[in-house]
Amino acid sequence: MDNAVTQWINSAAGQSALLDTIMISLTQYGVPLLVLLVVLQWWSKHDRLYVRHTCIAAGLSFIVGLGLNQVILLFVHRVRPYDAGVSHLIISRSSDWSFPSDHATATFAIAGAFLLRGPKWRGLAFLIGAFLVCVSRIYVGTHYFTDVLGGVMTGILAVAVVRGLYWEGTRVDRLITGIL
Repeated sequence: MDNAVTQWINSAAGQSALLDTIMISLTQYGVPLLVLLVVLQWWSKHDRLYVRHTCIAAGLSFIVGLGLNQVILLFVHRVRPYDAGVSHLIISRSSDWSFPSDHATATFAIAGAFLLRGPKWRGLAFLIGAFLVCVSRIYVGTHYFTDVLGGVMTGILAVAVVRGLYWEGTRVDRLITGIL
């Protein structure tokens, strides 16, 4: 089933120059764009300290999630779908293992933090962005469907860990959210 879903999403790659450009752009710029949007939330005029707390939680979740991925990569060595003949690659080759997807982890860590803590409409906007980045990773041929699901789960786990360790209103939180 994993191969079938991966091939189904990747099957349009190379068929439409416009769609390829959109998906490649999402793959290349999606994570930096979401990070920039989190940074810009710092100067929110509405519920400033709460939004700042959410920005810090999103950043911590991002870091924890990518750290968890590095631990997983020590034990799981899954070849990329283009190396296994499952997908058609339309971007440059990756030098690391396929599972889990760092892009999925990063974007869902951000979206999850905002859905759990922040203003819900912002969380939904980040969730849509995360979903699009995840689809683009399969579309361009660099990940299997389950690589992306694994990344989503790692991102959500990171959000849960940060939720348990970083609370609003603590001395550290007040110090960090009071900057600038």
